[in-house]
Amino acid sequence: MSRPGRPASPVDPERVHALIVGIEAYEAGPTWDLPGPARDAVAFRRLLEAAGVPASQLRLHLAPLRPPVPGTEYLPADQATLRRALVRDLPRTPGDILWVWWGGHGVLDRAGHSRLFCADATTGDKVSIDLESALTRYTSDAVPGFTQQLWIVDACETFEEALAFRDPLPADTLPAGRRTLAHRQVLLRAAGRGRQAVNDPVRATGLFSDVLLSLLTDCSSVLPALPDPEELFGAVRRRIAALRAEGRTLQHPEIQLRSPGRTETLAAADVQAPTERPMSPLARAVDALVAYPLMADPVERQAVVAVLGTNVIGTLPRHNKPRTDMTGILTALVRRAPDALWELYDAVLSVDGDPGRKAELASALRELGHVRKPPEGPEHDVR
Repeated sequence: MSRPGRPASPVDPERVHALIVGIEAYEAGPTWDLPGPARDAVAFRRLLEAAGVPASQLRLHLAPLRPPVPGTEYLPADQATLRRALVRDLPRTPGDILWVWWGGHGVLDRAGHSRLFCADATTGDKVSIDLESALTRYTSDAVPGFTQQLWIVDACETFEEALAFRDPLPADTLPAGRRTLAHRQVLLRAAGRGRQAVNDPVRATGLFSDVLLSLLTDCSSVLPALPDPEELFGAVRRRIAALRAEGRTLQHPEIQLRSPGRTETLAAADVQAPTERPMSPLARAVDALVAYPLMADPVERQAVVAVLGTNVIGTLPRHNKPRTDMTGILTALVRRAPDALWELYDAVLSVDGDPGRKAELASALRELGHVRKPPEGPEHDVR
């Protein structure tokens, strides 16, 4: 990050390019609407333009829910347009530094690849860009330039199977050339494997994007050169950890470093160790519920449970301790009335709509009950 008195890097802005994507509206319909990515993309573009990068070298692809700032010109964000930019246009462009910014919905497919949905994705045809495929292409001789790259991706990495899609994701990898040792590539991803990236619909921004934009503004004196990646990641990690402590998110950002002398993925320091026993779906759902302050109050807790109706309530075991109470209720609902899990979800949200807690509760209940809501669409406040 920038320090007082630190001189700007001698980077020629004419040798810097960017692919900037912000997708808020999808052909899948309003259940996929995601307010924020277009605004974040425009803000990022302004940062690089203020650093001297010519506007013609900042490729802005948007699918906004509302028109952006008047005078903002942008290209479509459908799969064909984005694929052409990645496969044909950018690789032929002479340059040294490439910034890639992507905000929108995403999922981790069964092969472990991050799939970034394009604006023309529908529930029956979830067209996307395979991120790992793109990264591989951009470290091959198919891309002779751009030896320094920073990719910033604010999208969910929820497991594909957890979303219970009716149709599997279509395969569509990008062509790659011969591997080389010429490129230094850094990937900053918002969520981490199997996790959701939280979006703030009120402020219309992604939590991860908001953090990155703030940090990049702080080190604007070094732009358009790439900031020190590990220093940047350390600052990101600390800020996201603070948001987790406030109960606003459960995501863990990651950084992937690939260079001639190093290939490594670093996660947040407090990610659960692989040797620990994974948390059970029931324990995760109980944690997600008791994270709500209202659950500590027996009167508020009863008001929420009452929405399930007398026929269901009469079959539920109850206890005065919140965690024991929620464990008994969830266990009974899964066995007898799994659809009532979402009635409980709606009741909780009617009292407390905190975005971070809501995202985790939805994901936990989906895992617990093997049902999902809303059908065939990501949650409104996650990416």
